[in-house]
Amino acid sequence: MTVTELLERVHSLAEEGDWEGAAELLREQLADFDSEPALHCWLGVAERELGLDGVAYERFKRALALDPEDPHVLATAGNGIAAFDDPDAERALRVAAVTAPRLPLARMLYGAYLSREGFVEQAIQELTAAVELEAEDAEILYELGVARALGGEWDLAADALADAVRLDPENGWSRIVFGLVLWEGDRGEEGSGELLEGARLRPDDLDAQLAAALALAATGREDGAYEMLERGRLHATEVDLALVTDVEERLDSGPEAALAFFSDTLAPELLRSRLQERP
Repeated sequence: MTVTELLERVHSLAEEGDWEGAAELLREQLADFDSEPALHCWLGVAERELGLDGVAYERFKRALALDPEDPHVLATAGNGIAAFDDPDAERALRVAAVTAPRLPLARMLYGAYLSREGFVEQAIQELTAAVELEAEDAEILYELGVARALGGEWDLAADALADAVRLDPENGWSRIVFGLVLWEGDRGEEGSGELLEGARLRPDDLDAQLAAALALAATGREDGAYEMLERGRLHATEVDLALVTDVEERLDSGPEAALAFFSDTLAPELLRSRLQERP
């Protein structure tokens, strides 16, 4: 089996969602292709999908240590180590974007890195370029929305996130972030609707259920608020129950109490943490 044939098989397994199979195949062939950066990179991707983050990090580091020239490998491995705040991530992502300026993935991942490192203006330049290259890519538009939000440009952030949600309406994470951004932009009615849809798409996401409950209560939709509270309670751990009880007390106290707790406490922290989540 050649490297090209191996990677084609891995890509096919990845498209089928068979990350276990992809990882197993790569591990079996790694001894014969140990000097190929792409194999280490794709093994890192597969192991990350399997929840083996620490092992994946070492795969990405190995891929970069082999001095890859392929911008796909540079961007993917660079993004993989960025999740661990590795300083080598910046160089890998920058080189990928500079050497392949017409590769949307490279421009997007470099822009996403820059936005979370606080270089918002430069990030927006990279992400705008990525959008120009691939205008119908929901992930790129989501990252542009994140960068705009990190820069406090709430209306522009909402515009980009609205496009991302339009292109990928089943992505609950994007809808939740969109809802929180709408709230920050004083568009609470719209925001509560997006939070509701996002929470329904992510039933195991406790924070999303509680955010939707408070947002609905704050906008006078009491029945929906209690429904989301109970959905959240179903997935709450013993540690989480104190927060669930706290939210329930705010719902019982009426719309003003729900609004105050949501706007002053839960929403800002939830938005901050979700904007910082890397792709």
